[in-house]
Amino acid sequence: MNFFSAENSIALFWEKNRNDLKEIEALDCELQNHFLDKFSNESALNRTLVSFQANKTRPIYRWYKYKEAFSASLVEYLLQRYGIHRGRMLDPFAGSGTALFAASAVGLDTEGIELLPIGQRIIHTRQILQTDFTDDDLAILRRWAADAPWREAESIWVLPELKITRGAYSEKTHRQIEQYLGQAKKESPKIQSVLEFALLCILEAVSYTRKDGQYLRWDHRSGRKQGKKPFDKGEVFEFDPAIRNKINQLVQDLSIPLPDQNDLFPRYNTTGNIHLYRGSCLQLLPTLNGCSYDVVFTSPPYCNRYDYTGTYALELALLGVGEKDLAQLRQEMLSCTVENREKNLIKINPVWENSIAAMDHQKNLRAILGYLNHLKGIGELNNSGIPRMIKGYFHEMACVVTECARILKPGGFMFMVNDNVRYAGASISVDMILSKFAEESGFFVDRIMVLPNGKGNSSQQMGEHGREALRKCVYVWKKC
Repeated sequence: MNFFSAENSIALFWEKNRNDLKEIEALDCELQNHFLDKFSNESALNRTLVSFQANKTRPIYRWYKYKEAFSASLVEYLLQRYGIHRGRMLDPFAGSGTALFAASAVGLDTEGIELLPIGQRIIHTRQILQTDFTDDDLAILRRWAADAPWREAESIWVLPELKITRGAYSEKTHRQIEQYLGQAKKESPKIQSVLEFALLCILEAVSYTRKDGQYLRWDHRSGRKQGKKPFDKGEVFEFDPAIRNKINQLVQDLSIPLPDQNDLFPRYNTTGNIHLYRGSCLQLLPTLNGCSYDVVFTSPPYCNRYDYTGTYALELALLGVGEKDLAQLRQEMLSCTVENREKNLIKINPVWENSIAAMDHQKNLRAILGYLNHLKGIGELNNSGIPRMIKGYFHEMACVVTECARILKPGGFMFMVNDNVRYAGASISVDMILSKFAEESGFFVDRIMVLPNGKGNSSQQMGEHGREALRKCVYVWKKC
C-alpha cells in the first residue's frame, strides 16, 4: 500500500467513525425527545445520597464500607415521596442490604437476592446483631475490644488466600489476623460470626490494597509492581487499634436507642421482616410468584467493566471462596466486566426469548454495538470483550426487567439507581434504553430523576473524547 492509499484509508476510517457516532447521537436525541417530559432534575438527589457517602455517618449502616451501595436516606426519601409505608419489597441486587434494612425500618417486609458471599455475610451478621444479640453478647464484644485476647493466642486459624490476595498484609498483620481468627473460633457461633464480620470491615484498611474502580490497587510497599507509577494508598493501619475500634463501633451503635439514631425520616412502630435469597437473580427471579410484590428497589451492577470478584477479593478469600469458586462467581454475575462470557439465558427461562429479541430491536443499542464491533474487527478497540459485555448486560437486564414486571402487583413501583457509560466515544444512555424497554414490558415510566451533577468518565475517555458529563439517574417505573 503506497502512502496515498494508506492516508486515504485512515481518512475513510475516521469518516466512518464520525458518521457512526453521529448516528448514535441522533438516535440518542430521538430517545431524549421521547422521554422529554420524564426527565426531572432533582436538587434533593446528590451523589452523597445516591452512593455510600451518606451512610458513613449513620449508625449501623457505617459498619462496612460497601462502595457500590446507595444510602439508606435515599430509600427513605423515595418511599416517603411515593407514600409507600407498607407491603412487600424486593431488591434483586441486594448488595450489603441497605434497601432491605431501610425499607424494613419503615414497615415493609423486604426480600433480597445476593450472589456475592460478602454481601450475604453483611446482611446475615446485621440480622444477628439487630434481632438476636443480648446484653451478655455485647459484654463479650466489649471484653474483646478491651482485652485483645488474640494477642496471647497460641492457636491460629490459617488465613485463606487467593492468587490475587497473596502479600496483601505485612507479616505482622498477617500473623495477628490468624491469631484473631484462632481465638474467635473458641466463641459461640453467634459471637464468632460477629467477630469475623468486624474483621471483614477492616481488611482493606490494614492491607496494602485499595478498591479502585475496575480492580484492586496495590501499594508499592507490598512489593507488587502495578502500573507505571508507584501507588501509595497512604496510611496502612495497625491491626490491633483498627479491630478494637471497629468492635467498639459495633457496640456503640447497638447501644443507641432507636429513636435517638440520626434518621432523616421518622420511624414507624412496626418493623418488617427481612429475608435473603442466596444466588443469582437470573436463576432466582423466575421462581418467585407473580404479582406478589408492591415495590422493587435496586441498583444493578453498572455496565462499567468493574469486576467485583476482584475488588472484594480480600473479603471473599477470608470467607473461604477458592480460585474455582471465584471464577464461577464472576461468570454468574450480571455481565459488567469484559471477562463475562455469554450466558444461555433462554436455557434458564425460555420465556425470555421474546425479551431478548425486544432488546435487540432497540435502535440505539443496535447502532452502538455495530460501531463497537466494527472497531473490534479492525483492532481499534482497547478491549475486544467490550461489545460482548455490553450486549450481555442489556440482554440480562431485559430478563431482569421482565421478571420485575411479572412479580410486581399492578400499580407497584420499581426504583432503580444506575449510571450511563461511554466506550470509544459512544455515550450509552443506559437510562433511556432500559426505560424504553420497560415501557414495552408493562411499565409506565413515571420519571427519570437526574442528579444535579453528572458523572465523569475514565481519564482516557475524557482525553480522547472530551469531558462531557454522563447522567446518573434514578428511574421510577410503575407497573401498568
